[in-house]
Amino acid sequence: QVQLVESGGGSVQAGGSLTLSCAASGYTHSSNCMGWFRQAPGKEREGVASIYTGGGTTYYADSVKGRFTISQDNAKNTLYLQMNSLKPEDTAMYYCAASYGANCQGIADFGYWGQGTQVTVSS
Repeated sequence: QVQLVESGGGSVQAGGSLTLSCAASGYTHSSNCMGWFRQAPGKEREGVASIYTGGGTTYYADSVKGRFTISQDNAKNTLYLQMNSLKPEDTAMYYCAASYGANCQGIADFGYWGQGTQVTVSS
């Protein structure tokens, strides 16, 4: 099985920056992509960014384009999310996830999840 552990969350003022990390362990070779999702109270969990583990191709939600950067360190088996110019609407629990297999179209394709790390952005 795959285990994912997020870290790096915290509280920051609007316009500030945070970097989230996700350490992966276990057998991850079957996962074609990894991603970051977030969920605010009373809202659906939404995709933030994802990256194909083999080639590095990335996806970003429109709401974070130009502000967030997803990256990976394959040697360390770690996923990162650099978040700049943070806005109050970015406040949410952030989860890292790994796909079950080859498909990475949506949340249903991600079968492994971390416990989440809280990001709070104040105005």
